[in-house]
Amino acid sequence: MALRLLDDYGLPDLTMRHLATALGVQPSALYWHFPNKQALLAAVSERILAPMGEVPIGSLSMHEAVRTVGARMRECLIAYRDGSELVSSSLALGLVSSPVRPKLLEVARTHGVPASLAEVAAEAVMHFVVGFTFHEQQQLAADRLGLLQEPVASGSEGARADSGVGSGFAEALTMIAHGLEVSIAQHRSQQH
Repeated sequence: MALRLLDDYGLPDLTMRHLATALGVQPSALYWHFPNKQALLAAVSERILAPMGEVPIGSLSMHEAVRTVGARMRECLIAYRDGSELVSSSLALGLVSSPVRPKLLEVARTHGVPASLAEVAAEAVMHFVVGFTFHEQQQLAADRLGLLQEPVASGSEGARADSGVGSGFAEALTMIAHGLEVSIAQHRSQQH
């Protein structure tokens, strides 16, 4: 129900009172399950990010893992109105863990890449994806309100080629992946 309210009304209206009304219970009943609103929002964030657990990384290279994990995280965030803002808040407060980190660390172990490099890459991917998707969702919201001079195209990514909304995402992930490859190569050359 919380995800439906998020989609219908946005993050500002995802309140304990609104959720309780939608569920037909008293707000105090929600506090039995969630000690405060931040705990509720963290649980919603975890639901938004749940598909990250299904990312198949078995035989991926580090380069492919950066692109695959980043793309999946964007899909998770963009699937819900204000998803990036909500998840960003939960991540910043330490209420949810990075869904990117364990995936890239697993691939790094498989390929003998130092965990320290995978950690930096995971942070870069997570922050890039959250920030990119936040801006994308802000433009989509502004479009819904008629605040943009040119409307956002109604493609699968809601992107306008001329504005950068939705465009450049894959290229930026590739750039992060290339940077990681350079760092791995430098590390390996220093080891010899």
